[in-house]
Formats: sequence, structure tokens, C-alpha cells
Amino acid sequence: MLDENLKHYDALETRSADARAADQLAQLQGQLARNGVPPVASLDELKDLPVLRKSELVARQETEPPFGGLPVSNLAHVFQSPGPIYEPGGVSHDWWRMGRFLHAVGIGPGDIVQNCFGYHLTPAGMIFENGARAVGAAVLPAGVGQTELQVRAAKDVGCTAYAGTPDYLKVILDKADELGVKLAFARAAVGGGALFPSLRQYYADRGIACLQCYATADLGNIAYESPAMEGMIVDEGVILEIVRPGTGDPVAPGEVGEVVVTTLNPDYPLIRFATGDLSAVLPGVSPCGRTNLRIKGWMGRADQTTKIKGMFVRPEQVAEFVARHAEVARARVVATREGEMDVMTVQVEAVGVDVGRLADSVAAVMKLKGRVEIVAPGSLPNDGKVIDDQRKYD
Repeated sequence: MLDENLKHYDALETRSADARAADQLAQLQGQLARNGVPPVASLDELKDLPVLRKSELVARQETEPPFGGLPVSNLAHVFQSPGPIYEPGGVSHDWWRMGRFLHAVGIGPGDIVQNCFGYHLTPAGMIFENGARAVGAAVLPAGVGQTELQVRAAKDVGCTAYAGTPDYLKVILDKADELGVKLAFARAAVGGGALFPSLRQYYADRGIACLQCYATADLGNIAYESPAMEGMIVDEGVILEIVRPGTGDPVAPGEVGEVVVTTLNPDYPLIRFATGDLSAVLPGVSPCGRTNLRIKGWMGRADQTTKIKGMFVRPEQVAEFVARHAEVARARVVATREGEMDVMTVQVEAVGVDVGRLADSVAAVMKLKGRVEIVAPGSLPNDGKVIDDQRKYD
């Protein structure tokens, strides 16, 4: 049980690596058994099991609705996320493990959380409400929209904490300023989007401590920031791997790859579920005293599909462009902004090529005109990216 006087949520956060690995292996065996998979001798053997991708889960759910034949138990809610894909939800203590993150933010008994995550069909609202209940905080189930009413409710109820996407809190604060209303927010737990440094500083300047988590509808909390704000600490209820995108092969420590997660929740035992997100492991241990693995946080999508000038540019289009030209070794699409306009630059590793012909090929394959920049062979970063979105959204 949570003790609000403790610095950490529970003793799991500060245990030794050996103790954590032994406990995870024992729980993993149970998850494998629930899925009809033979046991493994060590956590290292997890990498030999197949990766479950969201597209495969969607296909399975179409033939075996609603959960694709997975052994779901203690079902309380059924959610629908875009895809569509269906996720189960439970109501037991900290079912999505969000309480661990809220405790790190400093939310606990006496707090009233204005929960601006959605409550309809998708699970985000319930995920954070369940976490707030785990730490003893009350919840105003606000959802998104009707900002003026949100301001009125926050003032009348005396909300002390916010949960929602990183940018919506600013919308509420700006509306409060416009109405001449002073709000009591002191903490913010955010997710579902990028928390840019300038936005975090904006909140800090207003006396609001803001931390972010990395969570998904399928898996719940995966990793979270602590007050140390040095990377994200992997949640105690999951086993996280970083693999080469499109495979199940682990990358070298520190190398960017796709996040693959095995959840230890016995009610919904997902084994090696590919998130499609990119991240990398950080070396060392957090200064906050939590001893689990750290990652750099969300670093983009493994599929890297990016909208430029209103058009989606996909990795397979980059591959088709390269395949058309024997003289091109590698290519990388870079999305930037100039003024208020998107700009697409295609960096090409090649020697002695016709830039105009390559530009025509770019337009034909990607259905979008872009600049072509010739770079030296071997000079493009070896980071798994073929599309690099460098635009700033703050």
C-alpha cells in the first residue's frame, strides 16, 4: 500500500537489479503460461519469442472479437481506440500502474485532480482516474473542451493538480487569465504528446511542477519522469526491450530502436507487444534513487510516417526512391519549417548524380516536391531513421 510520507511509491522502486530480474522472471512465467507459451530459463530468452504488432492484434480481433483470443480476465471495461482496436480495463488497485507516476509528480491525499483526458471510448480518462484513486486523490472528471466551464469548475472545486495532454493546461490557464480567475494548480501530470522545454518552463514560471509519462492504451504506464527529470524510469510492472525497428532483435545499449513491452498484468498478458515508438536506454541510475532501467523517453515513431504540407510521407516511399536509382546508396527525408511553411529536404548519399533528375523522382514517388541535397557516402546518421521530422511544435 502507498504511504504518502514515503519518498517512493513502494519498495519495488529501489530494489536491486538481481531482485527485480528474479521477480520479473517469476511473473513472466505466469504470463507465458496464460498465453500457452512454454517457460523460459531467463529473461534473456524473451528475445527469442515472436513480437506481437498492433496490426496483427487488430487482425486477430477481427476474427476473434473483442480481444483477439487473448486470455483477458477480471474485465470491467471495454475501450475502443483508433484502428479500431479494443482494450480491456480493470478497476482493481492501480490496474494501469499510473499511481506510481502520480506519486512521483507529488499528487496524493488532499489533492483534487482535474482530469482532462477523454472518458469516451478511449481509456485515458479511466487510466488516470484509476491512478489518482491509488494515491488517494480526488478527481474532477473534466475531459476535453468547454474551456470556460473548465476554468469555472477548477476555481469552484479548488483543483490543485492537472492531468491531461501537455498543451491543454495552457489553454485553461490562458482562459483563466482572460477571465481574471486565479487557479490553484500546483502540479501537472501529462502524457499523450510532447512536453517541450519551453512549455514546461512556462508552467514552472507559474508555480506548476510538470512531469510527463509514457503510456499507451494497451499497456498502461510504461515509463515516467521523476523530479530528477533525467530520462524516464521504466515502470515496475513491465519488461521493456529496445529492438531494431521491424524486427525483434535487441539493439546495442544506448542505440535508438523500437520499444517492445511485456506487461506483467495477469488480467491482460501482452507478450513482446511492439509499440511502434522509438527510444533508447540511458546508462546509470536516476539521482532520485529509483533503480530501474531508464529510457530517453518518446523519440518518434518507428514507422516514421510524417505529414508534410498536408501529405503523408512514408518510409516505403523513401525505399522506393532509393530503389529507382542505383547510384543512390541511402536517402533521408528531413522535414523543417521556414517561416510558417513546411519544407521537405531529401538528403541523398551519392556521387556524380543529376540533382534535377533526382528531384523529379522525389516528386513522382512522394507526390510532393522537395529539395535534394547530396551528402557524402556514409555521412547520414545510423539511427534507424529515414524520415527526420525536425519541426518544433512549441
